[in-house]
Amino acid sequence: MERKFNEIKVLVTRKIPVLGVEMLRKEGFSVTAWPHEWPMTDDELITESKKHNVILCVSADNIGTNFINNCSHLEMISQFAVGYDNIDVSLATKLGIPIGYAPGAMNEATADIAFGLMIAVARKFFYMHKGILRGEWTYFKPNANLGMEFNNKTLGIFGLGRIGMAMARRCKGAYNMNIIYCNRKPNSEAEKLYDAKQVSFDELLQQSDVISVHSIMSKETKEIFDKHAFSKMKPTSIFINTARGGIHNEKDLIDALNNSTIWGAGLDVTNPEPIKLDNPLLEMENVCILPHIGSATIEARNEMSRMAAENIIQFYKNNFIPHCVNPEVLKSARS
Repeated sequence: MERKFNEIKVLVTRKIPVLGVEMLRKEGFSVTAWPHEWPMTDDELITESKKHNVILCVSADNIGTNFINNCSHLEMISQFAVGYDNIDVSLATKLGIPIGYAPGAMNEATADIAFGLMIAVARKFFYMHKGILRGEWTYFKPNANLGMEFNNKTLGIFGLGRIGMAMARRCKGAYNMNIIYCNRKPNSEAEKLYDAKQVSFDELLQQSDVISVHSIMSKETKEIFDKHAFSKMKPTSIFINTARGGIHNEKDLIDALNNSTIWGAGLDVTNPEPIKLDNPLLEMENVCILPHIGSATIEARNEMSRMAAENIIQFYKNNFIPHCVNPEVLKSARS
């Protein structure tokens, strides 16, 4: 007998844009949406998830080994994010739980943040604004507060995927920057559109005037930007990270900035998050930090909500997930 959608219980773990929730309810799913701005604790998340068939979660939720072992009954996990390093994908796959996600939804929004941070660092926007508040805007000083320009300089992209492509387009169009990148695989589209050149990690460090990080968080990329990496960068270079805070070693970054090993840094992600208020990065002249708002536009968050809901709808209608982290689970179910 065909299963009715009102028998399928979906837990939405945070207050997300209503578009996705309305899509699910319109299809007849039984949806429970967490009503508060604050998150559930790990124990609350497990307890609530045990009452549902599906969870629609966010990247800040801990969907790790303990969670999946306790909630192995779940028929699907749909993530309101492009990343999924918060999920034990290997265990979920082993247990036959497919995982949906929302790639592409935040390409432009996150690239805007990376591009904006690059300019803000180069011209010391945040530090100078705080100077106004301290009453330091007085008379003209021709040699003070000097920044830098980007025309014809070299942008190095670590992880040239969708968001990296959007960043490359901005930098090539605005400043005619030379684009180099470090990837596991060549990006022929970037090479054709932006004359991008694939280089080794060491070459990326040595040649870039700006390094912009857009890779996934993995065992291979964890703290890859450490004291050894920073030591190979130009003393005039800027480090931008809008991907995951764990990709750089924060202590080593602080030391590199204090020692003028590199010139500046712009971060939308830190480790840990939220950043501690006594972190010296917050007071540095050539550093700009944002509270992980890469996807924080109306358009991006609505699209993330839509994609997360659509993954669930298509799974139950057609045993198909448009954007699936582990599609081998679906193939196994069909065979």
